[in-house]
Amino acid sequence: MNVNIEKLPEYTLIKVLDSKLDTTIAPELKSELVVIAGNGEKNLVLDLSNCQYCDSSGLSAILVANRLSKNAEGIFVLTGLTEMVEQLVKLSQLDTVLNIAATPEDVQSFFQNS
Repeated sequence: MNVNIEKLPEYTLIKVLDSKLDTTIAPELKSELVVIAGNGEKNLVLDLSNCQYCDSSGLSAILVANRLSKNAEGIFVLTGLTEMVEQLVKLSQLDTVLNIAATPEDVQSFFQNS
């Protein structure tokens, strides 16, 4: 298992432990996200602070998390972006549609008004 899942009072934190979010990790992450959402969790935080690399399958997993939260009328927040991953997110223009917190500590601000 390359992800750590922690249920917190306001959201579920999913931390990718691997240094790459690519075709070897993304399918497993997507499966976990579907299970989490199926258990009624609507607020999801994806922490990528360990990830130095992300490819299109990783971006797809991020979008799955975002869609699952939106469908459940919850909030999805992406956090812990390393410089390379942040560049990819911006290049893909996902920074215009995703909630992004600079650090895991900044995530709380997204849930204070929910």
